[in-house]
Amino acid sequence: MLLLVMVTGCTPAGPQSTSVQVKVTGDGSIPKNESISLDDGEHAAIANLDPALLTAVRKAAADAKLAGVELRVTSGWRSAEHQQRLLDEAVELYRSEEEARRWVHPPDKSAHVTGKAIDIGPTNADDWLIQHGADYGLCQAYANEMWHFELLTTPGGQCPPPQSNAG
Repeated sequence: MLLLVMVTGCTPAGPQSTSVQVKVTGDGSIPKNESISLDDGEHAAIANLDPALLTAVRKAAADAKLAGVELRVTSGWRSAEHQQRLLDEAVELYRSEEEARRWVHPPDKSAHVTGKAIDIGPTNADDWLIQHGADYGLCQAYANEMWHFELLTTPGGQCPPPQSNAG
């Protein structure tokens, strides 16, 4: 009986729940014209999102699915290097840094780099989220980017008007 008491005394209490966010490596890039599932927690674009944003988008996705709409992630968290690469590509495309910044923030101003922004597709998912996102605190941040959402209100609140562009 003494042995049993010692073994019982050494038995762990069981798994404990923690809310620690584990940083997944990678730059967060998702190939152009592709998307990933919100459940792809192994991808840096999802795993490194702000936990409150990810929770809100997952709740919205579950409700959208009931309405026959699938929310897919076209961009989430991005490393500063990836964000700079996107800005450089935009400068090359638009041949103007001013025009490029209407679409892409530099790394120090991007909500993607901090994990506080997510881009959703396809278009019917964007439409659904624009109509229902405030129920989850999710708002379209820029008028020229119907796919870009951030937590900009409390769930059930009113979204602020989108800024005209990222610039």
